Amino acid sequence: MTENTTNSGRSAVRLDVKLTGETADAIPVVLIGSLGSDRSMWEEQIGPLSEKWPLIAVDLRGHGASPVPDGPYSMPALAADVLATLDDLRVRRAHVVGLSLGGAIAQQIALDAPERVTSLTLVSTAAKFGEEQTWRDKAATVRSEGTKALADTVAHNWFTPTFGEAGAFAEYEAMVSACPDEGYAACCEALAEFDSRPRLGEISAPTLVISAADDPSTPPDVVRVLADGIPGARLESVSPAAHLVNVEQAAVVNQLLADHFTAAV
Repeated sequence: MTENTTNSGRSAVRLDVKLTGETADAIPVVLIGSLGSDRSMWEEQIGPLSEKWPLIAVDLRGHGASPVPDGPYSMPALAADVLATLDDLRVRRAHVVGLSLGGAIAQQIALDAPERVTSLTLVSTAAKFGEEQTWRDKAATVRSEGTKALADTVAHNWFTPTFGEAGAFAEYEAMVSACPDEGYAACCEALAEFDSRPRLGEISAPTLVISAADDPSTPPDVVRVLADGIPGARLESVSPAAHLVNVEQAAVVNQLLADHFTAAV
């Protein structure tokens, strides 16, 4: 495992990243994905947005090509990984975009290092992800049976039936099945402990919150808690779309992101 140490003293995992776009003087965008995904979930954003902004798509600790240390993980540790990776890339500030688990990490970054966040975008995510025991049970299941045991269910939660049956269900079931078991389980444990509700009022970055109308994982009323709690946050609902709204409604999400990045500087 490759590690470095942040200014906070926490040991951080150096994440594997995909870098695209070399627009001079533009503030970079960091893309932080969902539990069970890898950075390829952002492909629909990378092409269009890299024409105006440098993009940094990360594989989370325990996901994709990044190291897989033993769990449990915590949200502060996952946020420290991203910050340390930005340090390695000499990125002082960024537009921070997170979806689902990535949205929790993005919130943690905005709380722990507000000076690093030019804008914040929270997509299909929450301040609190259901019941703690549900996540601990899911972690135990994955450690005993592997990610393949839940990959089909996860993929079917990520897309509406019409979109998923055109090929996305199969593609993303394979993605979840390929996620390292320990990385997935340990991130479940981080989600079990996460609750940003008492601190939402501390987030100072210009914030866009995006909900998907047909999302069974983070329904619109759950996502709305973020917009209601973060000062000045703007809420946008996208339909039809389920959890991975950035894939299912890529053009709509890309326009929302571009407008938000432009307004924030």
